[in-house]
Amino acid sequence: MSRRFLIEIPILFYIVVVVALALLFDYSNGFHDAANVVATIIATGALSPRKALIMAAVCEFIGPFIFGTAVAQTIGKSIVDISTFDAALADLSIALLIAALVGAIAWNLITWFWGLPSSSSHALVGGMVGAVLVAYGPEKILWKGLFYVVFVLFVSPVLGLIFGNLFFRLTVYLSRNATPNAKFFFNRMQILSSIALALSHGANDAQKSMGLITLSLVILGISETFHIPFWVIFACASAIALGTASGGWRIIKTLDPRSTVCAPSTLSVHRRPLPGDPGSGPAGGPVSTTHVVSSSIMGVGAGQRISAVRWGIAKSIVLAWFITIPASAVMAGLSFFLIHLVHPKF
Repeated sequence: MSRRFLIEIPILFYIVVVVALALLFDYSNGFHDAANVVATIIATGALSPRKALIMAAVCEFIGPFIFGTAVAQTIGKSIVDISTFDAALADLSIALLIAALVGAIAWNLITWFWGLPSSSSHALVGGMVGAVLVAYGPEKILWKGLFYVVFVLFVSPVLGLIFGNLFFRLTVYLSRNATPNAKFFFNRMQILSSIALALSHGANDAQKSMGLITLSLVILGISETFHIPFWVIFACASAIALGTASGGWRIIKTLDPRSTVCAPSTLSVHRRPLPGDPGSGPAGGPVSTTHVVSSSIMGVGAGQRISAVRWGIAKSIVLAWFITIPASAVMAGLSFFLIHLVHPKF
């Protein structure tokens, strides 16, 4: 057996594993975050559940093709020292990517099973941090970037609650003399805002996996530069779209919104992707779609009456927000430790 063949087999294996996990993460991201896009339009009857999910899936798919791949180009640069993923240490670098994805996927599945809307973006951040901490220690973590993520994690739900409440009150005031035909107008506006949300979510979230796949191609010497191939864009966009189409019914039931166009509109006001995205504006805050939509819905409910918010469930949702990064970090760290036990070369 030739040396060339001996080298190619593990490289092919690594690529298959990373791509499969990245697409699984995108798929879990899609069904986990489906509620963010469609819960309000289903609850208000603007669209049937089937039509709403199909619409969201199509928009999630075309989002990355419309808005480009800026987020994928910068994945990891604000949280983990990029030198950690060294092509000279290909085995270790690939193990880090695998462990990060396993940690993020595991947390997505756990919160999906319990019907809790948590952030897939923050789960991936936690996965990367946990794997790197176990492999290299704290010196490879960009603590300033990580602390900024935590800071925005506290601020964004509060802003979502406030803006959701304000939008609801403003909408009620402006429509105080409206005829019954106003319902048709709000339903149409709700569909438009949900389309914008799905395009934005697909463009932002699918790119995280694109970045990890492309990074693995560079580490393994398949690509000379960090250039995202078309097949990577197509595969990741398809995975998140299929995940969205599959539903996420547990989380949709948990949200149980009583809002109309207010919650999606709130998201469009101050949602921001991961740091480094040119579309993130001056602040560049890593705001989660899940956090903003859920808190906006709470704000809309509180705008009707305080008892309209299911505060017991809201408490569980908020708890899930704050333990997402440490929980996924622990899972990724354990995954890396187990990978190292099975294959000491890692």
